[in-house]
Amino acid sequence: QVQLVESGGGLVQSGGSLRLSCAASGSIFSIYAMGWYRQAPGKQRESVARITSGGTINYADSVKGRFTISRPNAKNTDLQMNSLKPEDTAVYYCNAEGLVDYWGQGTQVTVSS
Repeated sequence: QVQLVESGGGLVQSGGSLRLSCAASGSIFSIYAMGWYRQAPGKQRESVARITSGGTINYADSVKGRFTISRPNAKNTDLQMNSLKPEDTAVYYCNAEGLVDYWGQGTQVTVSS
């Protein structure tokens, strides 16, 4: 089992920045990749960024050049979000891929115009 805890969400004005952090505990040796998803009201959950243990990174087209994912160690992943837009408003979830997918509880990001 893997437990994920996110932190760092909040309210920011358009053009501002936020940094999300995710800490994993439990069977972290089983984690192959970590990433961030988001879900806006009335929309499906979508992948935002993903980083594998080998360092391969993928971003959604909508955040390329604005968001940066990092994984400083096996237990943590961060998402630096710059030049935020109102359409980035969503609940952001940390994800870990192992034998199964694990999810955090989510953290709200609200970008005001």
